[in-house]
Amino acid sequence: MKFCKKYQEYIQGQQKQLPVVDFKKLKKILKRCRKDFESHQDHDGQSCPHQCPVCDGTFFPSLVKEMSAVVGCFNKRAQKLLELHLPPGFRKYFTWLKGRLLQKDHVGLIQEGKDLVTYATINAIAVRKILKKYDKIHYSKQGQAFKSKAQSMHIEILQSPWLCELMAFHINLKETKVRSNMAPALFEGCSLTFDDDRPSLSCELLDSIKLDINLTCSICLDTVFDPVSLTCGHIFCYMCACSAASVTIVDGLKAAEPKEKCPLCRKAGVYEGALHLEELNILLSRSCQKYWEQRLETERIERVRQAKEHWEYQCRAFMGV
Repeated sequence: MKFCKKYQEYIQGQQKQLPVVDFKKLKKILKRCRKDFESHQDHDGQSCPHQCPVCDGTFFPSLVKEMSAVVGCFNKRAQKLLELHLPPGFRKYFTWLKGRLLQKDHVGLIQEGKDLVTYATINAIAVRKILKKYDKIHYSKQGQAFKSKAQSMHIEILQSPWLCELMAFHINLKETKVRSNMAPALFEGCSLTFDDDRPSLSCELLDSIKLDINLTCSICLDTVFDPVSLTCGHIFCYMCACSAASVTIVDGLKAAEPKEKCPLCRKAGVYEGALHLEELNILLSRSCQKYWEQRLETERIERVRQAKEHWEYQCRAFMGV
């Protein structure tokens, strides 16, 4: 079965109308673009014309809009799902009561997660195939170059930190004693692996898409502890990220200046929207217990030190010393 037909069947089979990459519409745009492209007599026959009204004015703007809607929907729904599993603060009591009333179990959570993973994967495949078709029509590599642009715009769904959280969520639920043997799996072959004591999350999705997420902090060069994902997608220890952002752990990453850059990609303004990876934190604490205990003790001392310095500074400022 051709992907376009399979994709249309998936869209029609959705119980809820979610934003998607309109593969069929984008194909029609490319057909029109091909006609315009072939009608040009002033191009060299090997690349898209410098000013292509269909590409510049329709195809890429439409793709950006649809990709943004898809990743926004995915992030929102993944966050809502994971809050049912690990609700913050007092919300956990209301969630627990609601879960008791609705008899919400692990099987239901996993099925919702599986639907989300399928949603993310099939839209990622649609983007990959339509960009490949774009390059084939135009004899160019602009489609491949667009992938890098999409990552910098945070609209590449496979780069979403919530997908990493769903992977950790999947493994955490598999390890719980209350899981059901009939529970469906979110991922096929998803696992936490160690290579020379360097951990990584890996799994295979549809259409031979493989995800490998490195879980070594590039600042302290150790397994990420209390992991946080910056808006650029790179993962660090929370304390390491605070150090890179020139803020204390008391003030937190939201206090970082917009000019502060990611240590890896050097992109600015990536700290304010940083996401704590709670599911990943639980997974690593279970899998690296001895290391976790050592880091807990080390970080406790550092946190106490920073907190003491912070309040001493506040007291001196208040007294005008």
